[in-house]
Amino acid sequence: MLKTVLMNTIHYNDIVQLPPCVATIGFFDGVHRGHQFLIHQLVETARKDGLQSTVITFDAHPRKVLLADYQPEMLSTLDSKLLLLSKTEVDNAVVLHFDKAMAAMSAREFMQQVLHDHLNVRKLFIGYDHRFGHNREETFEDYVRYGKEMGIEVIRNEAFQIDGINISSSVIRSFLKEGEVEMAARSLGFPYTLIGKVVNGFHEGRKLGFPTANLDISHFGQLIPAPGVYAVRVRLENMVEWKRGMMNVGNRPTFNGRQLTLETHIFNFEGDIYDQLLLVSFVKRIRGEQKFDSPEELAAQLKEDEQTVLDLFEKEAE
Repeated sequence: MLKTVLMNTIHYNDIVQLPPCVATIGFFDGVHRGHQFLIHQLVETARKDGLQSTVITFDAHPRKVLLADYQPEMLSTLDSKLLLLSKTEVDNAVVLHFDKAMAAMSAREFMQQVLHDHLNVRKLFIGYDHRFGHNREETFEDYVRYGKEMGIEVIRNEAFQIDGINISSSVIRSFLKEGEVEMAARSLGFPYTLIGKVVNGFHEGRKLGFPTANLDISHFGQLIPAPGVYAVRVRLENMVEWKRGMMNVGNRPTFNGRQLTLETHIFNFEGDIYDQLLLVSFVKRIRGEQKFDSPEELAAQLKEDEQTVLDLFEKEAE
């Protein structure tokens, strides 16, 4: 069972009591298949050496701490990241509070004060493209040298590839921005999922016979896929069942909309779900965003979209 350790500061006297471990460090946004590959190597090595396995991550995106106006486009929230890590076989997840004091630490200081002194790291796996420390100036060879000085063996992990592409969080973001949610799912190992609160919308969908749940995801800061209509699965707060539906991501051009909206029509569902949290899992992009000459023309297209999505789910179920 995963043990989660929250470290609010590195400047305290009570040392976190972790057994000697093999560790890796990174933001692990999305805990995608590249991360899973790295964690598998970590766990195997730890078992072989009779040590515990530890993933070290952060409570906030480092760039957001350093740049006040930076808005990270996240693949996962901290809660969902920890849930995904719990599905691996790693023993410990350490969540470091990333602040300006930590950002100012050199790689060597970080390895000595945090990894060696506090977390008892004996071996450190580093992803093929990962760098840490102030300004991220050091090379992998520098990490190896520092490690030798303090008794930490530093090991570089190979990239995980799909169709010759090195899988990373940035590659998955690129897929999503192009609406390629199926490639994103292949890379993640599971469908990309947004979480948001159901809020009041414009009620145009209800007038067309397609009532929608309008999502506000601003609190969670996740990446919104490319505009268009998607086949989705939806799970309501405090419910286990995933329901089928379709989502429109866009500016509502038929109604001369100006702001981006996320409108989800849940099949065979009625009920007041305002202010509830909703999980929306993307299955396939059906079409891009379009402007129609009239609401009636849009309603006819929505009926076609619904049938396309239903056919897709039926084919999946065969």
